[in-house]
Amino acid sequence: MQKNAVITWSLVVALGGFLFGFDTAVISGAERAIQQYWSLSVFEHGFTVSIALIGTVLGALLGALPSDKIGRKKTLFLVAAFYLFSSLGTALATDWYVFLIFRFIGGLGVGVSSVTAPIYISEISPPHSRGRLVALFQFNIVLGILVSYLSNYLLGQTGEASWRWMLGVQAAPSLLFFILLFVVPESPRWLIQAKGKEDEAMKVLKKINPITYRKDFDNIKSGSSGNNKSAEKLFSPKYKKPVMLAVLFAIFNQVSGINAIIYYAPRIFEMAGLGAHTSLLSTVGIGAVNFTFTLLAIGFIDKFGRKTLMLVGTMGLIVSLALVAMTFYSGDFSGLSITIYLMVYIAFFAFSQGAVIWVFISEIFPNEVRAKGQTLGSFTHWIFAAVIAFTFPYLAETLGGGTTFLFFSVMMVLQLVFVWKLMPETKGKSLEQIEKTMVMH
Repeated sequence: MQKNAVITWSLVVALGGFLFGFDTAVISGAERAIQQYWSLSVFEHGFTVSIALIGTVLGALLGALPSDKIGRKKTLFLVAAFYLFSSLGTALATDWYVFLIFRFIGGLGVGVSSVTAPIYISEISPPHSRGRLVALFQFNIVLGILVSYLSNYLLGQTGEASWRWMLGVQAAPSLLFFILLFVVPESPRWLIQAKGKEDEAMKVLKKINPITYRKDFDNIKSGSSGNNKSAEKLFSPKYKKPVMLAVLFAIFNQVSGINAIIYYAPRIFEMAGLGAHTSLLSTVGIGAVNFTFTLLAIGFIDKFGRKTLMLVGTMGLIVSLALVAMTFYSGDFSGLSITIYLMVYIAFFAFSQGAVIWVFISEIFPNEVRAKGQTLGSFTHWIFAAVIAFTFPYLAETLGGGTTFLFFSVMMVLQLVFVWKLMPETKGKSLEQIEKTMVMH
């Protein structure tokens, strides 16, 4: 019974990841129609596409505030409301400025969700299954991306207002997410850490594991020293190690080129000489591969560990990116080589960085600074996502596809060194056990 309860709560919270993925990718199908509808200039068009990303960066930066202040659960209600208002507002907007405001609100939802959802799942999960339960969040992100690609493809046939349907359809899962959150309890670690509500926390821990709940309670209590440490500073010397790991992990996630490929896949395929229709189908193919290998990684992450997945995946990324670069350098685009290499790249990314990032960052910070640490990792991730998204079209045009993808490949060589030398293994350990190896006393 208790196992089913934790899985149910994790699946509900991971719905925030589905909306995260859907909201991020849905604009790719609507952006051209939106540009025509409001006769936007190149600058206005770029701003319209990127406004959600600006909201995401801000949401990630501020995500720890509500998460620590009002709790994980109430913050997730806020996220669900953001997604719902954003989808309805953008679908119904007749004024460009109103459209921008609602797209920005959706971005805030993505940013706050990327902080709060992984924290919540990590705090309710037993050590032996925490990896795959937190990875459900990433799995739902890629499911959301895939569903948005398919939804755009199907709704694209509905006429001039098709872009409104593309954006508005997200209201249904947003409302479902909001309703289902009522069955989710508050995080027991937050209840003890921030509120001192020990009886309430004990009830939740008993539902999670009726055999070990007293021991779990004592471990959390001893880890928090019984004090409210929500004012604890993240950038103090004792947290130097988890801060360094989170920042580097988030940077490497983005300098792999993943968001350049997610946002600009059709453009990359067209650069390689594929037609527009073939490019669209190839994009759906990328979404399907991303989904499949994330699902595969969920099965392995607690069995083989985070570090093993990262070592295997990084080697695959180095080779596949180098092959893409070589194809651009040679100029030989006959056949489907670029498509195949990019799909291999997506497979290795989904199996490693994609599945591991939110799990690892949510594990390595102690209870009292976990929300702040997750905010740091998420904020770093989104800042670099924005930089890559903004600079990729310029770099690809001025340096060429070969040099751009060679850069990504070299970055993955550095990631391999980072994983091999610096990344600790966290599988099978309680959050309090991990804390002992991370905090310098």
